[in-house]
Amino acid sequence: MSTNDPSSCAAKLKALADTTRLAVMESLLDGPRRVGELGEQLGVEQSLLSHHLRVLREMELLEARRDGKAVVYALAPGVAAAMADRTLDLGCCQLSFETST
Repeated sequence: MSTNDPSSCAAKLKALADTTRLAVMESLLDGPRRVGELGEQLGVEQSLLSHHLRVLREMELLEARRDGKAVVYALAPGVAAAMADRTLDLGCCQLSFETST
């Protein structure tokens, strides 16, 4: 996906317009998580969460790797560039999350 293409940027933003998908991305700013951990943390049933994770993978916002029987999700390398200030770098724009104080 080209980061300079307006339609690519719009597709990524559309994928993140869902509250569950946005919450997944924010959670992964703290590091990789197993599907079960994400489900517990977000209070989302695994089958529904799997759907949301697939959408985020297709948009190249997440990457998945096997760890035994579990699947571990992490932000895609290009997206994870600004983790220190809780900002997602989508290539076309950045989304910042408030930090709890």
